Amino acid sequence: MYVSLATSAGRPGRRNQDFVGAVPGAVVLLDGAGIPGAESLCSHGVVWYTRHLGAALLAHLSYDDGRDLAAVLASAIGETAAEHYDTCDITDPRSPQATVAVLRVSRDTLDYLLLADSFLVFDRAGGSPQVITDDREVTARRECSVPLDGLAPGNPEYDLVRDSCAEALRARRNQVGGYWIAKDDPRAAREAVTGSRTLDDLDGVALLSNGASRIVSPYAVTDWPGVRELLAAEGPTGVIRRVRQVEAASGGSDFRVPDDASVAHCTRLSR
Repeated sequence: MYVSLATSAGRPGRRNQDFVGAVPGAVVLLDGAGIPGAESLCSHGVVWYTRHLGAALLAHLSYDDGRDLAAVLASAIGETAAEHYDTCDITDPRSPQATVAVLRVSRDTLDYLLLADSFLVFDRAGGSPQVITDDREVTARRECSVPLDGLAPGNPEYDLVRDSCAEALRARRNQVGGYWIAKDDPRAAREAVTGSRTLDDLDGVALLSNGASRIVSPYAVTDWPGVRELLAAEGPTGVIRRVRQVEAASGGSDFRVPDDASVAHCTRLSR
């Protein structure tokens, strides 16, 4: 399997909270998240969390011991939690967490796992791309934001309701009927979107963090077939470059505030 990678911090001077890496036969992409000002809960921070979780995942995947991907992720979450359990309040909903996307090729089979809102794009030979994501967080966010409808930003009432919506969303994290993300509890791995498929009809597959997927929505620079063409022509850096061009042209206004962006593109999938 041939893998090309690219990652970009959203803003100059701010550390990249994404993680993307590969070992023979497997690829991992994480999109870190945390609440600004939560350093009192975890002195290590989001960057530390994503890099330690990503490294743990790659280590387990390099063993190629045949376990399913949910079990591998559960082990990695548990090990990472144990590294800072004694020093940090890792159970607080605001402490560091990350979305997870994993691919693993074994003989003629590709296994995948998604936890929260990253994207997998399967390049099907002779057909349109197949896109898979875990949209439970997006759904929960939409539902929790209903009280904001009709309120104008920039006034105390809006700010009060927005804070209440954010608290309601956090309460749904890693809960039945809510959404799931890698954090402190290994049991979240059981709730991941997983699957397998044969390699016969695949020319390649891409993993995109939420920040990179903006090229399709909401920016509408291209569609998913266009992403496939862009990856073939310019690789992962081309996708991120187009995202940054849109954000630069907007001057940081509206919804186009830059986010960390990462892409992994896998071709020649047989091991």
